[in-house]
Amino acid sequence: MSPHPSSASPTGHWRHLRLDRSEGVATVTLDRPDRLNALTFGAYADLRDLLAELAREGDTRALVLGGAGRGFCSGGDVEEIIGATLAMSAGELLDFTRMTGQVVRAIREAPFPVIAAVHGVAAGAGAVLALASDFRIVEPGARFAFLFTRVGLAGADMGAAYLLPRLVGLGHATRLLMLGDAVDAAEAERIGLVSQTAPEGGAHAAAAALARKLADGPALAYRQTKALLTAELDMPLGAAVEMDAAAQALLMTSADYAEFHAAFTARREPEWEGR
Repeated sequence: MSPHPSSASPTGHWRHLRLDRSEGVATVTLDRPDRLNALTFGAYADLRDLLAELAREGDTRALVLGGAGRGFCSGGDVEEIIGATLAMSAGELLDFTRMTGQVVRAIREAPFPVIAAVHGVAAGAGAVLALASDFRIVEPGARFAFLFTRVGLAGADMGAAYLLPRLVGLGHATRLLMLGDAVDAAEAERIGLVSQTAPEGGAHAAAAALARKLADGPALAYRQTKALLTAELDMPLGAAVEMDAAAQALLMTSADYAEFHAAFTARREPEWEGR
């Protein structure tokens, strides 16, 4: 628990997603299976606010993001979002597009690893949610599609043009974002979009196992590693090396660092506290 909790009470019910918690692992399920978990305005807002709330509380060590039913997420709901945006003013549209980007920032800046359990379709905004996650556990039948140009919008949506080239390279990112063609799980793994494969129907179980491993491990070290990976993407080498040095020096004062030495000396497994 954070030593500086918010005065607001934790949200008891989220209207547009399902949240389950177990010993440091939060499982967030997009829960519109009849619409392939297409995102609505409310779903975006819930994801943004939930991630901020979990970060403030401080007791989440890993998060699994998945979708109910036949797929991960088919992107923004055509009827509820695209139809509505046609009637919005420029200011209202900017508020909306900024909110979708805030979801991606919240995933990248969360003080815990986020694991996307991908089955079926991950399209449009759904593909970007998986892209922004730290790990992507993917079933053989999954497919990714960055569909933004297919609806007349730039492929550079929600930070995709920043994140994707850094993961798969500029050439593959250009193809995926420009053409909007779907890629199957085998192709996604070949170009580096997949962190780990799972058998058909097994993405959630594999993601849960990885989340358990992360939650039981040195959470402070994982948190700092994620923060450094994100911060150093655009740094020159000298600045990155200096940031690494400062972070390592601070971590050497942590209880977990001392616990490793005590466990090594006693020939036992470390009991990580995350502090």
